[in-house]
Amino acid sequence: MENQQPRILVIRGGALGDFVLTLPALYLLREAFPNAVLEILGYPHIASLAENRFYANRVRSIEYGPLAGFFARNGTLNSELSEYFAGFQQIVSYLYDPDGIFETNVRKTGARNFLAAYRKPQNRHAAQEWAQPLEALALFLQDPAARLFLTPEDLASARAWLGEASGLRLALHPGSGSLSKNWLPERWGALGLRFWERFPEGELVVLGGEADAEVLRLLSGVWQGKRVRFAINLPLPTMAALVACCGRFLGHDSGVAHVAAAVGVPCFLLFGPTDPAVWAPQNSGVQVLRAPRGDWRKLELDAVWAAVETVCETVCETVCET
Repeated sequence: MENQQPRILVIRGGALGDFVLTLPALYLLREAFPNAVLEILGYPHIASLAENRFYANRVRSIEYGPLAGFFARNGTLNSELSEYFAGFQQIVSYLYDPDGIFETNVRKTGARNFLAAYRKPQNRHAAQEWAQPLEALALFLQDPAARLFLTPEDLASARAWLGEASGLRLALHPGSGSLSKNWLPERWGALGLRFWERFPEGELVVLGGEADAEVLRLLSGVWQGKRVRFAINLPLPTMAALVACCGRFLGHDSGVAHVAAAVGVPCFLLFGPTDPAVWAPQNSGVQVLRAPRGDWRKLELDAVWAAVETVCETVCETVCET
């Protein structure tokens, strides 16, 4: 019965990219304990990428009011949550907890095996940094590449969104979680126009969310009448499947880029002030171009287009064709 199975809880808040970069660590746990019930306490819209997709059996929301007591020194601990934490044989927490307040309160519930796994990546890749604490469980990371495992339902939803049309498609995300990580919007606009000059039957599938509203508004005007579709605020598993069906991705250092790399498509990523050695996806199909001295103004259209053209000319079979 399930209640006789070992139970592991991974606590992971943070942004989308941080979550995907933690997947190699989750892979170690799942591979080492294939029969365990592995649960994620995090943001459900992000952790849905892992729920019933190899990694996690369940996801529980970290945005739950009674959790507040666990972040307060000598806080009042909710009885239901106390029983919840005590029910896991192993807890791995990626919460920033510099004073150990959260850990102390969780241990008060009777949870015996608590591993504080948060690290701030600095001198090595983030996936390696976040997997290193698992060495205390004799789990050692060999491959820092994150992988997502899409379901047939995910792929069906992407096929339905794309429709029957076929041909060259390029998935593109012109935003990120920070304006400082974004190439100049007018150069994105010019890049799209050059794409259709070279590939007049090609289609751009532009991904985005609320944080990308301004650049998406600008591009929709510049690209009016072109073969472009905007995929806005899709559920993340559907978005991941959409990228997989497009078969190619172009973007910045962003969570969406990490998702694209993790589904295994060829990716061409633009980096500015952030360090690719720490933050770039480690998947084999990823190419990175960094702005000279991290200055986006110095990253010219011709340099980006040369690489994008190569990616688009590469023949690749997508999962939607298999």
